[in-house]
Amino acid sequence: MVSIQGLKVEFNSIVLFKDVNYVINKKDKIALVGKNGAGKSTMLKIIAGLQEPTAGVVAKPNDLTVGYLPQQMTLTDERTVFEEVKTVFGEIETLKEKLDSVNCELAERTDYESESYQRLIDKMTQLNDDILLKESNNYEAEIEKTLMGLGFERTDFGRMTSEFSGGWRMRIELAKLLLKHPDLLLLDEPTNHLDIESIQWLENFLKQKANAVVLVSHDRAFIDNVTNRTIEISCGKIYDYQVNYSKFVTLRQERIEQQMRAYENQQKQIQDTEEFIERFRYKATKAVQVQSRIKQLAKIERIEVDEVDNSKLNLKFPPAPRSGDYPVICENVGKRYGDHQVFDHVDLTIKRGEKVAFVGKNGEGKSTLVKCIMNEIPFTGMLKIGHNVKIGYFAQNQASLLDGNLTVFDTIDRVAVGDIRTKIRDILGAFMFGGEASDKKVAVLSGGERTRLAMIRLLLEPVNLLILDEPTNHLDMKSKDVLKQAIKDFNGTAIVVSHDRDFLDGLVEKVYEFGGGKVKEHLGGIYDFLQAKQLESLRELEMPSRQESKAKPQVCEQQQTPAKPESGKLSYAAQKEKARMIRMAEKRVKDAEDKVAALEAEIADLEAKLSAGDISDNSLFERHGALRKQLDNAMSEWELASMEKEQIIN
Repeated sequence: MVSIQGLKVEFNSIVLFKDVNYVINKKDKIALVGKNGAGKSTMLKIIAGLQEPTAGVVAKPNDLTVGYLPQQMTLTDERTVFEEVKTVFGEIETLKEKLDSVNCELAERTDYESESYQRLIDKMTQLNDDILLKESNNYEAEIEKTLMGLGFERTDFGRMTSEFSGGWRMRIELAKLLLKHPDLLLLDEPTNHLDIESIQWLENFLKQKANAVVLVSHDRAFIDNVTNRTIEISCGKIYDYQVNYSKFVTLRQERIEQQMRAYENQQKQIQDTEEFIERFRYKATKAVQVQSRIKQLAKIERIEVDEVDNSKLNLKFPPAPRSGDYPVICENVGKRYGDHQVFDHVDLTIKRGEKVAFVGKNGEGKSTLVKCIMNEIPFTGMLKIGHNVKIGYFAQNQASLLDGNLTVFDTIDRVAVGDIRTKIRDILGAFMFGGEASDKKVAVLSGGERTRLAMIRLLLEPVNLLILDEPTNHLDMKSKDVLKQAIKDFNGTAIVVSHDRDFLDGLVEKVYEFGGGKVKEHLGGIYDFLQAKQLESLRELEMPSRQESKAKPQVCEQQQTPAKPESGKLSYAAQKEKARMIRMAEKRVKDAEDKVAALEAEIADLEAKLSAGDISDNSLFERHGALRKQLDNAMSEWELASMEKEQIIN
């Protein structure tokens, strides 16, 4: 489908990669991996046609459709969410405009018998058929289903895109790409701004509905679940494996070990041959044997061991000064923006040395509570920072705040004070900015390199409370592993806001879930939390009446204020309204199910006629095709109705 031949990319006489050859086939799900700065994003841009290589070609069919999601993007602020996504189907609106124009012309003309009038009739018929064909897919239902899958509520559809944060705007662009159903989907870090539930939805979409996918992501669990092929860019070369990432890691290690054994055996053979030649070179009795060995040596095809990229982030947080027993205590903490209550009645206590995670959907208040702890924004209730607590804060947008006009060295030199200034070069070297890399402009750094540079700030002075808001965005897998180990070894307290399941696994012993204006405590690791959530959902489905059996919502320490003992219960009017909405949702689901069943029965009857040899009537085939499209449409309606019902119940 897409053939990459002899690809070479060079920047300022530095070769990023060369002699790259591979083919992207239909239905391939490829993970493009490598360290930060290896050229992954550059590779995607070249395939997308947005950047020209130094040498080589990217051959693809003229009719191939490509969808590309960059790490950074811009959206217009002139449309609502639904209208912005609807622009994907602008072709339908164009066809309707053409049809209106043809209809107007037909209404004005009276030469009914002319050829040109007949051509207009044919054109009108064709336009009608095209519109019916494209609208048969029920694109509005598809839009709604995709937006809801990515975490949007129905009430968000009418809001302007300018009201949303960068993460949510990225979701809008992702929804547009997915709805285009391109032949080839190029995704550069699509999970950076997604919560865990949306990541799981995207996993299912890419596995079940997407065509060919080339994916750059540092979320190991995500690429393991989605991909069936791994291409590594390392030391200017690529290594192609027809397996997912976990199997690739094992196979890569085996390949290197086999190469080393073969190389060592060959080197011993060469050494023995050279010693024999040197020993008997001047002995006439051995002349024939010596000449034979020289010829043998010349014919040996030398084994080369693939160069292994051993560059590694060397990260270790300074020893933490001793703090009080409880670095963070929240009592009845709340935060409101206008009419929107982000959270309220938050009670939590974090002990010294604990490693905890803040998880939940985007917009539920994780970063907001962090800002409250940092005293950056006002809040209600009591939030106490413990004795001698020194906070090291890594903000979600930390990397984007760096000055692009400064060099790497100058960026750190400007913030370093005291004796640490003498160790700037050493620190930069530990973060893979040694040698000439320290003189690079920040503007030319990749996302991962900027994140590493921003991370250095945390090392400039000792802290005992680390607050890391999405620290793994843009970090490669090796760097993530090193950061994870550094946090585990850190003898202070850590709060990690992240959606990366693999990163949180084995790192945190407590999870705080943000959702519905509340914060709930879960003991155990991230997979314990996910398992508990799944079981909770299953129990709710099994319950005949959620209102009768669901326990009162509780916050972290299960300490609701006495003033509101019934806050978890709905009023009679609210219960009645909710029951009415559930009945309507159930009716929509039932109607959709009946429609699907009727269409399936009609299709089965038609297929029985066709299999019996009744092919004299060509209209049967046309009818069969039309019914299949109607069935797809009905299935979409059923999925949407089911999602709405689930949202109302929950």
